[in-house]
Amino acid sequence: MRGSRGPRRQRNVPTISDVAAHAGVSPMTVSRVINGETNVRAETRRKVEEAIAVLNYAPNAAARTLAGGDDIRIGLLHSNPSFAYLSEFLVGSLDQASRSNVHLVVEKCDDDDGGGAAAVDHLLRGRIDGVVLPPPLSDSTPILKALEDRGIPMVAVATGRAPDWAMSVSIDDRRAAEDMTRHLVQLGHVRIGFITGNPNQTASAERLEGYRAALCEAGLALADELVAEGMFTYRSGLDAAEQLLSLEDPPTAIFAANDDMAAATVAIAHRQGLDVPGDLTVCGFDDTALATTIWPELTTIRQPVLEMSRQAVELLVRQIRGSKANGADCPHVLAEYELIRRQSDAAPRRRPTARKLR
Repeated sequence: MRGSRGPRRQRNVPTISDVAAHAGVSPMTVSRVINGETNVRAETRRKVEEAIAVLNYAPNAAARTLAGGDDIRIGLLHSNPSFAYLSEFLVGSLDQASRSNVHLVVEKCDDDDGGGAAAVDHLLRGRIDGVVLPPPLSDSTPILKALEDRGIPMVAVATGRAPDWAMSVSIDDRRAAEDMTRHLVQLGHVRIGFITGNPNQTASAERLEGYRAALCEAGLALADELVAEGMFTYRSGLDAAEQLLSLEDPPTAIFAANDDMAAATVAIAHRQGLDVPGDLTVCGFDDTALATTIWPELTTIRQPVLEMSRQAVELLVRQIRGSKANGADCPHVLAEYELIRRQSDAAPRRRPTARKLR
């Protein structure tokens, strides 16, 4: 297997994890000692230095750059099925890398379960000093562990469960989904379908929780039949939309967990001869370029993907260069979102009987 070659290749070479285990500290503490950071107690620093000497550990090129070099290389590891989302993320990352005068190395990871550690090792062989992880890899346990074990600074983007040792940039996905669902209720919709995202991503669960919370707030029953599973891909959106629109009592509005699946829903509606938004309201999430390249243009939640990717690179460069954002070692930045109304939403023409909670 591709993911098993990395550990075998380095079996006889001490790693930062070996040093951490010998000293009884975390790999990130070892990294701080190597980098000459001052927020490490003298006794802890002594233990780490002794472990380094005993194990004859040689810090890699990334650690040497962290210790004071100017030639910084940032890795961007990606595996996002949404081309629109990834394109926007890459544009923001490249722009900030240019502004910060650092190199950006882009690496694709096809298999975050089996190939995560191998992809990380491949990046490090190119002397990478830090890594930016967009979704879905920002929620990948194998990749997060591989980066922690190697003591590599990292920013996880659009995740609800960033580890304490890492930095993160995200929005409040739950509250954003609540706002969109509340907007649909205020338009008069009571049969509101929801298309979920990849179950392995924390954003999917957060958006589903927001949808359910808003329905409960409005006193509307939670109907399992109105929730269809998607994977954040256009193809999965087609299947989910067909499932929802084939119900005996179909929804008058469908809220998809991203714009790709919302665009697919519009396509299925048109195929079935439904007018959007006259017969069916469709809303998305992210506000990628796709939201304004279909007709009707999508009402959606604007997640500032471009700005979030810029912020991620900026945070990483600051840490590598030794400065701290807002005085915190690992800041977790919460970006602002916005509900954008366009032409895909309207009040329902038909008024189905609402099933109220008792």
